[in-house]
Amino acid sequence: MELSNPSVVRDLLERYGLAPKKGYGQNFLINPRIPREIAEVSRGYVPDDRPAGVLEIGPDVGSLTERLAEVYDRVAAVEIDRGLIPLLGETLADCGNVRVIEADFMKLDLSAFLDEQFGDLLRDGGTVSVSANLPYYITSPVLMKLLEAFPPERPVPFGSIVVMVQREVAQRLAASAGTSDYGAITASVALKCRAEKRIDVSPGSFLPPPKVSSAVIALVPHGGIREVYPDAPRDDDACRAFAERVSSLIELAFGQRRKTLVNALSARWPKETTAAALEACGLRPDIRGERLSAEDFCRLADRLKS
Repeated sequence: MELSNPSVVRDLLERYGLAPKKGYGQNFLINPRIPREIAEVSRGYVPDDRPAGVLEIGPDVGSLTERLAEVYDRVAAVEIDRGLIPLLGETLADCGNVRVIEADFMKLDLSAFLDEQFGDLLRDGGTVSVSANLPYYITSPVLMKLLEAFPPERPVPFGSIVVMVQREVAQRLAASAGTSDYGAITASVALKCRAEKRIDVSPGSFLPPPKVSSAVIALVPHGGIREVYPDAPRDDDACRAFAERVSSLIELAFGQRRKTLVNALSARWPKETTAAALEACGLRPDIRGERLSAEDFCRLADRLKS
């Protein structure tokens, strides 16, 4: 059964009395090249000599799931739409290494879920990655849940997070400081991951076709805030508090994007204090937040504290 064939997808939905639900942002993949390439990109970040599992968020009819099952030892696919569960039982019947879990990903205790689904694999030295064709309306909440569900002083415990998102979101995530696409989410993600835009996807690759273009983005976790800023506190509790200050600073900086940092931060610090901290960091006093890298925000947070 070719699960990326539009005729097959329509037939499956009709037989199970289903239709794409706007409330869940469902756009089913009907371009067979895309699921295959997403699976290849995802697996490419994982060492071949280690057991590997993958968490898939929103498997729809299983077109990406079956490709992930070909390259991963285990797939745990979380689906919120109860109507799709029996359909997935049919389409993935031959994939013995796939578990379909009916659940709302946003309500999961992620640490407990990973231990339940992949604990044995992880204890054997394996890795777990994440892959998804994400609904556009929930992209940012899902990504931030994946990145913030774990202590900020520790690296994010995923081999990679490879997801389909709206193209402009992918461009924003992978943007460089100083560009028009660079924003709060760019800097926040950079504290934990390297972002790489990998595949452009046209609206015609989906059923129904969305009104915007899409892209596949890969977020590759690094050593965390201590790798970005080696002077971050060694003590875990202090490092956690420092990470919170950096996140708060990023939020303030982009809350009034058109203002200089001296003005954007004036509700919390006197202008002369911010200007002195910027100078100590080697930054211009009239600089805006969009020009600061994740490391710059860390250095500034450190200076403002002291």
